[in-house]
Amino acid sequence: MKRLFICLALVLTSFTFSAQMKLAHVNSQRLLDSLPSYAKAKADLKKFQDDGVNELGVLEKQINDAYVKLDGLKDDLTPTMLKIEQEKIMGMEQRYQQTQSLLQQQLQTLANEYNQPILDRLQKAVEIVADRKKVNYVLDVTNVLYSKTGIDITSEVKVELLRMDAEAMKKP
Repeated sequence: MKRLFICLALVLTSFTFSAQMKLAHVNSQRLLDSLPSYAKAKADLKKFQDDGVNELGVLEKQINDAYVKLDGLKDDLTPTMLKIEQEKIMGMEQRYQQTQSLLQQQLQTLANEYNQPILDRLQKAVEIVADRKKVNYVLDVTNVLYSKTGIDITSEVKVELLRMDAEAMKKP
């Protein structure tokens, strides 16, 4: 009898808890895509990446040209001179790899620098709207496979986020 009473109490408590939980969802990618600061960050990152790719292309062409030149001269070079020229090319290849690695690190750092304030504003806007709507949980639809409940607060968050983004873009 005591077990039955405990089970019944647990079931009733879970129903009460479920009734008090309020779920909402947003589409974070749609929100990010609507922000001028996000579009600018993407464009700036793309330009930085394209400049890096161009720089690597120049280095790669120099390496290829050095190989072609060495291939044409190798019969006329002494073994010592051939080794020196090969070492020069290996040095160029090492600089290429170092430059590639450095550019990847710089791109990651720059992406974090640009995106973190934007993601912080997104989080704050979601919190503001969730508090206003008295929502307990907000899920991102890009990570949810199925949901039958919850309200879509994307449009309200978008309004708040665009306001916050405009303020942030005014600051130097």
